[in-house]
Amino acid sequence: MKKLETIEQYKEVIQSGKHIMMFSADWCPDCRVIEPILPEVMEEHAEYTFYYVDRDKFIDLCIELDVFGIPSFIAYKDGEEIGRYVNKERKTKEQINEFLNGLSK
Repeated sequence: MKKLETIEQYKEVIQSGKHIMMFSADWCPDCRVIEPILPEVMEEHAEYTFYYVDRDKFIDLCIELDVFGIPSFIAYKDGEEIGRYVNKERKTKEQINEFLNGLSK
């Protein structure tokens, strides 16, 4: 998973292709729980490029995007948001896959 480094990178990246932004933080226990399954999820959904977005480093972006719970996921295709799985609940591999499978291809 790539790591988002700047707001400029975010704005540039989402403009073309298919991307999943995963909002997380090092201190988040629910985020740590899903860490072991993320490589499998990324492999099963290889049509997307996955980015780790540190909630603490990008708090202004989180506010702008209404991401107030983590872990959360926002999907983009060619500059347009095509789906979001944003809440504060712990997520299972099945729930993440269900979200990703439900995105418009």
